[in-house]
Amino acid sequence: MMNLEFERKLTIPKETKEMYPVTDEMAKIVKERAKEIEDIFSGRDDRLIMIIGPCSADHPDSVLDYISRLRKISEQVKDEIFIIPRIYTNKPRTTGAGYKGLLHQPNPNEKPDMFKGIIATRELHMRALKETGFSCADEMLYPDNYRYLDDLLAYVAVGARSVENQEHRLVSSGIDVPVGMKNPTSGDLSVMMNAITAAQNAHTFIYRGWAVHSQGNPLAHAILRGYMNKHGQSLPNYHYEDLTHLLSLYAEGSFANPAAIIDANHANSGKNPLEQPRIIKEVLQARKYNNDIKKLVKGFMVESYIEDGAQKVDGGCYGKSITDPCIGWEKTERMLLEIAELL
Repeated sequence: MMNLEFERKLTIPKETKEMYPVTDEMAKIVKERAKEIEDIFSGRDDRLIMIIGPCSADHPDSVLDYISRLRKISEQVKDEIFIIPRIYTNKPRTTGAGYKGLLHQPNPNEKPDMFKGIIATRELHMRALKETGFSCADEMLYPDNYRYLDDLLAYVAVGARSVENQEHRLVSSGIDVPVGMKNPTSGDLSVMMNAITAAQNAHTFIYRGWAVHSQGNPLAHAILRGYMNKHGQSLPNYHYEDLTHLLSLYAEGSFANPAAIIDANHANSGKNPLEQPRIIKEVLQARKYNNDIKKLVKGFMVESYIEDGAQKVDGGCYGKSITDPCIGWEKTERMLLEIAELL
C-alpha cells in the first residue's frame, strides 16, 4: 500500500485547454516564433538567443511587468538578439523548505493548491503571449505536466537534477521545440550528452497511461551551467577550453544541430547574478576568436528581474526574486544593449 493521502483528481490537459483556449492569432504567433528559433538552432539565422527572466515566476503582475519591459527593448535589439522570456513555473527543491513555484503555490504566501497551480501556470503563459506577443520558456520539472503548456511554449529546459532521468529524456524526444539539457550538478558532461542523444532519437514508452511513439527531437541541445566539486564549491564551465571540449564531445557522436546555451548564473557565476554580463562578454570573445565556437554557442540563459538580489517569500519588495538572486532591470537593459553592440 502507498502511504499517500489522495485529495482530488486534477483536471486533464484537454479540459484545461478548453478553459483557457489559444486563439488562432495566438497560435500563429507561437508558430512564427517557433520557426525563427528553429532557424537559429539549425544555423540558418545567426542571431543570438537570450532566454531571460526571473529565477521563478512568483507574482504574475510583476512577472508580466518585467516581460513587457523585455518587449520594448526587444524591438531595439531584434536584428542581433532573439529574446525568449523565462516563465519558470516549477522550482526544483530537494528538501521540504522554500517556495516550490507557481504550480505548487499560486500564492507564495499560502499553502500548496495544485489545481489552482495548474490553472495559474497556463493563465500566466497565455497572458504573456496575448499581452506581449512572447511565447516563453519553462522548465520541465514534471514531464506529465508538459501537456498543459505544449501549445504555448517556445523553449523547454531540463534541469541539472532531472537530466539523468529517463522519463525526462523520452518525453523530450517527443517535443517539437528546442529542449535544453543542463549538465548535472556533478559536472559530468557525459550525462548531458547521453540525455541529448536519447532526446534526439525515436522511442516507444508509456506517457500519461498511454503507449506512445516519439520521432526524436533534432533541436535537443546542451546547456552549460557550471557545477559543484566534492567540497560544495562552484566551478564554471563556460571558458574557452570548456567550449572546445564540448565541441569535441559533439564530434564524437552523431548529433543533429550541435548547439549550446550558456547559463550565465547558477554555478557558472557562483550564484552572483551581477557576474552575468561579464560571463556573457567572455563567451562572446570566444565566439569571435573561434568560428566553430560561434556556430556552437547559440545563446545565453540569464536570471533577471525588476530588482537586484533576492528576498524572503514575505519580503514584500515588488519585482524582487523570492528564490535565487537575479540581476535587476536597469543593469539588464544596459547589458542587452551592450551585447547587441558587440554582435
